[in-house]
Amino acid sequence: MLVTGKDILVPARAGKYGVGAFNTNNMEITQAIIHTAERLRSPVIVQMSEGAIKYGGQDLANIVKDLATRATVPVALHLDHGSSYESALNAIKMGFTSVMIDASHHALEENIRETRRVTEAAHAMGISVEAELGRLGGIEEHVVVDEKDAFLTDPEEAVRFIEETGTDYLAIAIGTSHGAYKGKGRPFIDHARIEKIASMTSIPLVAHGSSGVPTEIVERFRAGGGVIGDAAGIADEDLQRATAHGIAKVNVDTDLRLASTVGIREALNANPKEFDPRKVFGPARDLMSKIVEHKMGVLGSVGKA
Repeated sequence: MLVTGKDILVPARAGKYGVGAFNTNNMEITQAIIHTAERLRSPVIVQMSEGAIKYGGQDLANIVKDLATRATVPVALHLDHGSSYESALNAIKMGFTSVMIDASHHALEENIRETRRVTEAAHAMGISVEAELGRLGGIEEHVVVDEKDAFLTDPEEAVRFIEETGTDYLAIAIGTSHGAYKGKGRPFIDHARIEKIASMTSIPLVAHGSSGVPTEIVERFRAGGGVIGDAAGIADEDLQRATAHGIAKVNVDTDLRLASTVGIREALNANPKEFDPRKVFGPARDLMSKIVEHKMGVLGSVGKA
């Protein structure tokens, strides 16, 4: 069933579990996400970035909405990192049930003003809103933040931001980062900051940049000819602790990109003469389903639909 993000995330925060928000760019990724959620009886959020909208447009949004409508578990279609008021309104017109306005690169006052504009418009249409306070490092499409420009979310500012914007859920900077390179070794997650913000607020909190970047997938990526540096992800234990203390929405994109590429490369390397797209994209879809299943197990959303 197609529902709003708030319908999914408010129960998650109350139940102290997390819901995976997985980015999609095509039919196979969407199937891996929603079919796995259906099989595991888990609520799920399917995200499209502005880049995904540019690539797949209304066609891709319709695929998500069709699969979501036919599913018996709650599914939200979410705009990830909307860069403007206009982008958020465009997503609403396309049938999204949740939108993000990311004005975190602005000063606090401007972030509040831009977020309030989007919240007022979206709420009038019954659509949920996510905003961001603090800045994550790393790269995700048009979002490029050097580590020196990243900063963690201030708890006092979070309280004020929520009160003045009316946002339904808030992405906070707590040590995660976008992309496959989140530092050397195990990235440091500021759990004390999460717990403090959660103790001062009641809305669902969001962790961006939360791919695990599994070692096995990275090794298979390299074995297939892929070139990747010292990729590092967020540990399962950190996500479990975070979801127990207020993080309700956990964003995952890099893991699915890596799994998709690995699946396609392995299929073609095993049979270089293959040109049936079903036998090339099928293994990629299967591998992405395993990634989604693992993440849902880690977050504790299995059986929560």
